[in-house]
Amino acid sequence: MTFAQRGLTRRQFSVGLASLATATATRAMSETALPVIDTHAHVFHRGLKLAPGRRYAPDYDAPLSLYLEQLDHNGMTNGVLVQPSFLGTDNSYLAGCLKQSSARLRGIAVVDPTVSADELRELDRAGVVGIRLNLVGQPLPDLAAVEWKGLLANVKAMGWQVEIQRNASDLAVLAPQLLDHGVTVVLDHYALPDPKLGVADPGFQSVLKLGATKNVWVKISAPYRNGTEGASFAKEAYPLLRHAYGLDRLLWGSDWPHTQFEATQSYAKNREFLDTLIVDKSERAQVLASPHQLFRF
Repeated sequence: MTFAQRGLTRRQFSVGLASLATATATRAMSETALPVIDTHAHVFHRGLKLAPGRRYAPDYDAPLSLYLEQLDHNGMTNGVLVQPSFLGTDNSYLAGCLKQSSARLRGIAVVDPTVSADELRELDRAGVVGIRLNLVGQPLPDLAAVEWKGLLANVKAMGWQVEIQRNASDLAVLAPQLLDHGVTVVLDHYALPDPKLGVADPGFQSVLKLGATKNVWVKISAPYRNGTEGASFAKEAYPLLRHAYGLDRLLWGSDWPHTQFEATQSYAKNREFLDTLIVDKSERAQVLASPHQLFRF
């Protein structure tokens, strides 16, 4: 029977297949004990307003539909969208994508420290579960300032997390300050030690000690952001992080669409690298599932 005889256009047929794939993935999560979660990805398109002073702006689109395809093709049940730095504090596109995802996705927003509690609650209703401090190339915030105290108090009250991207030597100072405010802390991309020092970086060694707090999580994501030998570093770092944090506080993320590394990276490549990093299937499954409570899945 042809598409015409069925009363379907090719586009309708394709949309139907996409919906079936999403439904299948969602059902897989409900039928198994362990979800499979990608905790770090970005979505955007070129028509969005860009933040002033941005370090980078992509010249391509990475829309929600394409990200959902990556999840489906790689056997992931859920994903977490992180607000890209080049979109600044306008989280409207992020929130819109979360609302379209039927609770399959969660979000991490970027906000101004003076943001109101009402605005945070609106983001919470959309599926946002934390804020991100992307401090690469930025001055360190004064967390003792009135506006930061207010923001972190609201974050704590809502049960959100604070995700930080910064080099390990500064994280060793910032993370304890955040913990003093009673918030949960998530460190991006293996905590970004000095690429020349790798696991010997004193800042990375200090990050390992934070595992004892039981309120810090580390993303084992984007090893390529840790220098040209990022893969080798990741294989050295993983057992140290596993010992310091335990499997339940390590988070895998694809970092899709691998901004500024698009030429050498893909979703499948990063997912396959995880299999070489964590060879034991049950251990790997635990890492992929452990974020479900942190991200409210």
